[in-house]
Amino acid sequence: MLQTNHLKRALAEGKTVFGLLNSIPSPLLVEMIGYAGFDFVILDMEHVCVNPETLENMVRAAECAGVTPLVRVPSAAPDVILRALDCGAQGVVVPHVRTAADAAQAVAASRYAPLGMRGISGGRTTGFGTIDLATYLARANSEIMVVAMIEDCAGVDNLDAILSVTGIDMVLEGAIDLSQSYGVSGQAQHPIVQEAIERIAAGCAARGIPFCAIPRIAEQAASWKARGVQAYLLGDDRGVSFRAIKAHLATFK
Repeated sequence: MLQTNHLKRALAEGKTVFGLLNSIPSPLLVEMIGYAGFDFVILDMEHVCVNPETLENMVRAAECAGVTPLVRVPSAAPDVILRALDCGAQGVVVPHVRTAADAAQAVAASRYAPLGMRGISGGRTTGFGTIDLATYLARANSEIMVVAMIEDCAGVDNLDAILSVTGIDMVLEGAIDLSQSYGVSGQAQHPIVQEAIERIAAGCAARGIPFCAIPRIAEQAASWKARGVQAYLLGDDRGVSFRAIKAHLATFK
C-alpha cells in the first residue's frame, strides 16, 4: 500500500534529512539503515545486480523500519521506472540527466495522467485493490518523488532548462562522473568539478528545488549546512560497512 512520503514532507517543512546509498542488496541491511535513524535510502539498480523480488522485499524492509525508499534506476526508460515504482518505491533517482527532455521523460514515466503517462496496475501499491483507484492515482502523483542526478558537463550546461521541468522534486550531484565528463577522472575535489557542483546547488536554490549534497570531506558538511542545504547523502552502505569492519578488527590487533 502506498505509504506517506516522509522524506518529501520533511523537505517541505524545511527539515534536514540524511540518506544512505544501498549497494548491498539485502532487505536486512535496508532494515538496519532504517533503525539506525536515516531518513531515506537509495536502493541502487544502476550499478548493482538485484533481482525484482529482492528489490520488492528491500522496499518492504524500508517500510517496516520507517525509512523512505528511493530507487536509483539505470535510466529514464519508462519500463524501468514503472517496475521500480510498482514494487512500492516512493521515488526514483534518475542518473545522467543531461537535458530537459531527459527530465521530462523521467517525470512522465513516474506520474499518472494528467501529470504523466505511467501505466496503471493493481498490486501492493493499491492495497491489492482495497484503495479506490482514483484516490490512489491522485495520492501517488502527490507522494512519488523524482530525483534528477546531474553528473555530466552537458547536464550542468543545461541546468536551467532541466530545473524548469515541472515535477523534479530534488537534485543530486554526481561528482565522480562529473570528473570524468570534465576530463579529470576520479578527482572529485578538482576545482572544475567543485565549481560545477556549486552551479548545481545555486541553480536549485534559485528555483526552490531541494539540492542533495554528498559531503566527501569534513569541512564540506559544515559549509553546506551554513548555506541551508537540507538533504545529505552520506556515502553508501558498502563503504561504511567495510570501514567499520576493518576498524573493528584493528582494535584487537
